[in-house]
Amino acid sequence: MLRIRNAHAGEAAALTALCVRSKAHWGYDAAFMRMSAATLRVSEADIPAGRVIVADDGAGTPIGVASIVLDGDVADLDVLFVDPPAIGSGAGRALFHAAAQLAAKLGARRLTILADPNAARFYERMGARFLRNAPSDAIPGRSLPLYEYDLSLEVIA
Repeated sequence: MLRIRNAHAGEAAALTALCVRSKAHWGYDAAFMRMSAATLRVSEADIPAGRVIVADDGAGTPIGVASIVLDGDVADLDVLFVDPPAIGSGAGRALFHAAAQLAAKLGARRLTILADPNAARFYERMGARFLRNAPSDAIPGRSLPLYEYDLSLEVIA
């Protein structure tokens, strides 16, 4: 049973490892993964701030993670990764909407997403609008699709 919850103190390393497994699922080579390492890191300092949320299997084991960074009325979806065995389980959709609701509760009006090309269709299905290609935050010379999601689309529970 899928459950969305706040990340717990001490989970950053396990959540980072989940992000790495999820990114590697797309067949990136070791050099690419090394260059991406900083963008796959979940910070222990962000957990008590309430900006990191987890999808777990109902027994407490994380199967996905998302975090946001707030800058005024704009939130950035810093990470959203699902463990490869859980891809297709609904964890990504649940995390996306939970992250959007969190951003809206914190006062953001829109959510920006610098997406991996393999995740572009997912964000489009979630209702995000493609803005343009933008420079990668990890790989020099690489560009990635940049999306925006209107947080007024979220029903805040």
